[in-house]
Amino acid sequence: MKLTRRQTLMTGAALPLAATVPGAVAADGHAAAMPTHRDFTLGAFKVTTLLAGSRSVDDPQSIFGMNVDAETFNAVSEENFLPTDAAQFFFTPTVVNTGAEVILFDTGLNPAGTGAALSAAGYAPEDVTHVIITHMHGDHIGGLADDSGAETFTNAAYVTGQVEFDHWAGASNDGFEAKVRPLAEKFSFIGDGEDVRAGVTAMATFGHTPGHMGYMLESGGKQLFLMADIANHYVWSVGYPDWEVRFDMDKAAAAATRRRVMDMAATDKIPLIGYHMPFPGLGYIETRGDDGFNYVPHSYQLI
Repeated sequence: MKLTRRQTLMTGAALPLAATVPGAVAADGHAAAMPTHRDFTLGAFKVTTLLAGSRSVDDPQSIFGMNVDAETFNAVSEENFLPTDAAQFFFTPTVVNTGAEVILFDTGLNPAGTGAALSAAGYAPEDVTHVIITHMHGDHIGGLADDSGAETFTNAAYVTGQVEFDHWAGASNDGFEAKVRPLAEKFSFIGDGEDVRAGVTAMATFGHTPGHMGYMLESGGKQLFLMADIANHYVWSVGYPDWEVRFDMDKAAAAATRRRVMDMAATDKIPLIGYHMPFPGLGYIETRGDDGFNYVPHSYQLI
């Protein structure tokens, strides 16, 4: 495995490091230390999820289950030990170290949060060789540059889906204009089934945004799917894929994509990393008798 300059300088690199994450509260009411990264092994790949931030959002049914009645939403929430007055969001970019490249999938809300998690994981922004943007919502492109426009990942090539880029290029979107447009000449574009690098294959997962892409990782005969924002909650979205989500731009297409990906993951026993799943973001999918799914958090299967 290729070691970065920062990794070789770090001591105690095998121990999980911690930082204060917004929304984390200890029993004494003070800010709690939470791990900001988690490493997994996939064949010859080292996969690292980064906790770039976390926050609580009020009134979850204004986001999830918009097409079901309050009684149904509340009953499902109670069955799964979930409050109905708040939802916790996690923001989790992923690094894939292939041994030859250091590939960052999505960039978080801002350079500070993602940079801190990268540093804790032993990487500097200049170590990143490729930045892959799954889609162009603000919490995925926010770390591309700071408020002054200074580029974060100065040594990286940028990759995104052609359909996604073309949509936002014509949308007069402030986030795109500030973060992506200045880097447009450095982007290359990818379509369904194409490889970014060996073992990193794009999959069209449209619906959440017009050109949203997931990525299948394959190494050493093992697979792991980066689903980004196909599902935004482990119960209200994964468990009930037909429930509408406010952030899905095409709600019918997003629901069909969710169901297709959950079926694939459950049938083939492929682990998923979800950008908004409970940290460290990795889990498995199992079918449920009522045509829904259960999210099974990772415990020890990928060490």
